[in-house]
Amino acid sequence: MSDARASMVAERRTEATVGRRRRGPALFLVLAILLAGALPAGAQIPAQVPAAEGAAIRAVIAGQMEAFGRDAGEEAFAFASPGIRAIFGTAARFMEMVRTGYQPVYRPRAAEFAALLDWDGRLVQPVRVVGPDGVPVVALYDMELQPDGSWRIAGCSLVRQPAGDA
Repeated sequence: MSDARASMVAERRTEATVGRRRRGPALFLVLAILLAGALPAGAQIPAQVPAAEGAAIRAVIAGQMEAFGRDAGEEAFAFASPGIRAIFGTAARFMEMVRTGYQPVYRPRAAEFAALLDWDGRLVQPVRVVGPDGVPVVALYDMELQPDGSWRIAGCSLVRQPAGDA
């Protein structure tokens, strides 16, 4: 690969990484505004998503949470997108990550689905959960449509709710 080509590839990777890093704080801002009752210009409730698609997305997330509750690792891992499955490789590694870093969705006391959001062309499903410690958080599920028409979870970010919004 030429030096110019290598430099261009490295620059694109850096831009993609910076873009992903910026998305985290932006999603937090969206969430904070959502919890306050208003939507920012960057996030919209997607009117074009048929009700059946929204139901399918909720079923995928609920199915994974139910599988977590039974420690059914292979079943829970099956709800993950191919990209997530490639990152973790095995259901055991995936489950260990969830057990250690995602207790609110691994063992929720309660879960409530909020309105589906369109965030830069991707569907994000916020789910208000109360973790086993009693602390409310919002799990932001990044959903990915598969070539076969099914939905899979392409990522999840946990954001604590501001005090008083529990």
